[in-house]
Amino acid sequence: MSDPSAASIVSTPRPEQLTEASSPATAGPAGKKEKPRSLLGDAWIDLRRKPLFWISATFIVLFVVMSAFPSLFTSGDPTDGVLARSRVEPSSDAWFGYDVQGRDVYARVIYGANASIVVSLLSTIGTLLIGGTIGIIAGYKGGWIDGLLSRITDIFFGLPFVLGAIVILTTFNGAGSNNSEWEIKFLVIGSLVLLSWPVVMRLMRSSVLATKEADYIVAARAMGASTGRIIFKHLLPNCLAPLLVYGTIMIGSFIGAEATLSFLGIGLQSPVVSWGIMINEAQNYLRVSPFLLFFPSAFLVTAVLSFVMLGEAVREALDPKLR
Repeated sequence: MSDPSAASIVSTPRPEQLTEASSPATAGPAGKKEKPRSLLGDAWIDLRRKPLFWISATFIVLFVVMSAFPSLFTSGDPTDGVLARSRVEPSSDAWFGYDVQGRDVYARVIYGANASIVVSLLSTIGTLLIGGTIGIIAGYKGGWIDGLLSRITDIFFGLPFVLGAIVILTTFNGAGSNNSEWEIKFLVIGSLVLLSWPVVMRLMRSSVLATKEADYIVAARAMGASTGRIIFKHLLPNCLAPLLVYGTIMIGSFIGAEATLSFLGIGLQSPVVSWGIMINEAQNYLRVSPFLLFFPSAFLVTAVLSFVMLGEAVREALDPKLR
């Protein structure tokens, strides 16, 4: 075999060869030059090869469609109960059986996806916006602004998540309150956002601190680019990767958190249909009618695992060390 280093010394490339070799474009199958791919482009190519991504994405799409259009999956009424069929076991007439009040469990599980998905999605969006904005300001400005915002974040870090949510929801949604369904949902969303944004703030702040001294940021600042342009054009696109991963996992966590709060009786409440409410109602009949607990729990666990697995797949795709 010939030595490549020796060959490179003997054969001096022509100028046009140097130009082609130094070009960032790559040649396609037909000889056409392709533009270099971004980090997200490389991540998408890597994601398409992962069965874990397609499995989790399929379940997530199914739950989202179920949440938006429950009538596509069932024609039953989740609130229509007939005591004569109380705790009737699953059959061809009712795939998941009937609950204590004679309501179709399958219809309630389908309609219960709406509350869980809506609350988790809105909570995640609010958490990312608030935490991400504060993190960018703290990381980019630095100095006393960074110190002040970091100390405020530390205060919220010290609040226990479940205990804080219980205090907030008991205060504004306690016994005797006449809040509507959407008012209760926004109270749950507000409590989740209020207690979760510090983690996002820390992630965004650390990403900005690691990126703001990069050469292209220094060059943009030297050329007179405004702060807004530097943040939205340069910093934000290069700091989104950890937020995408954490946001995807956070949706699954918020689904579980909403079910936990509803199970404790301080979150969503009847007549709202929710997986957590169904689990709460079924806990006293676990031995005699286990199917009342099994089906909503199975949907809840599947939804949480789907978002967690998607976040794990995205993390591996965005981290070059894990490819």
